[in-house]
Amino acid sequence: MTEPARYSEEELLPISALQHLAFCRRQCALIHLDRLWSENRLTAEGRVLHDRVHQRGVERRGENVLVRGLHLRSLTLGVTGIADMVEFLAAGSGVGDSVRLPGRRGRWRPHPVEYKRGRPKKGPADRIQLCAQALCLEEMLSTRLSAGALFYGRTKRRAEVVFDSALRSATTAAARDLHALVKSGELPPAKPGKKCDRCSLMSDCLPEVSARDNAASRYLSAIIEQVGNSSHGSEVGS
Repeated sequence: MTEPARYSEEELLPISALQHLAFCRRQCALIHLDRLWSENRLTAEGRVLHDRVHQRGVERRGENVLVRGLHLRSLTLGVTGIADMVEFLAAGSGVGDSVRLPGRRGRWRPHPVEYKRGRPKKGPADRIQLCAQALCLEEMLSTRLSAGALFYGRTKRRAEVVFDSALRSATTAAARDLHALVKSGELPPAKPGKKCDRCSLMSDCLPEVSARDNAASRYLSAIIEQVGNSSHGSEVGS
C-alpha cells in the first residue's frame, strides 16, 4: 500500500510546513530554519480557530464518528502533525477503502477535514496540506483515501478535495522539497508579490529590499565572472 520508510522519527517535519512551502519558500525557511514567527490579525484568527478545533475528543454524529486532534505521521513523506478533524464515515459491511475502529462494529471510511479561517485560495497550498494528512492516514491505517475537505471560516462552507494522482504527486514532491530546503539551511531569495501583504513575517522578510539585494548580488557576481574570464583570456594569449 505504501512505499518503504525513508525517514526516521527524528527527521520528521511539520505537515504545516508543506502549506508554508507551497505558499512561499522564503516564508517556510524563515519559520522552520530561522525560527521566526510574528502574528497579525489573520494568523491570530487562524490560531484561535485551530486551538478550538484541536481540543482532542471523539464524538458520534449520526452514523459517523468524529475524531479531533488526531496525531499523524508518515515515515515515507517524513512529516508529522495533528489533524483538525478526521471523520470516520460509516461504510456498512463493505471493505473497499474502509477500516475497523477499536470497540466499534462495522467498517469506516476516513475523511480528513482541515479548518482554515479565510476563503478558498487559488494556489494548491491548502490542498497539499490536506493531502499530506490523507497520506499519513493511509500509511497509519493501511488503507486508501479518496477525498477530504477544507472548511473555510469566512464562507462557512466546505470545499471537497479529491486525492487524485496529480495532487498526490504534488504533495510527495513538496515533502521532498521541504526536506531538501531544511537540509540546505539556506534562505531562498524573496519574490515580492500580492501575497506578501497578507504575510505576518513581512517585516522580517523585507521582500522588496531582499529582492533588490539579490539582484545587486547577481549583477556583481556576473561582473566579477566577466572580469575573471577576460583576465584568463589575456593570460592565455600572452
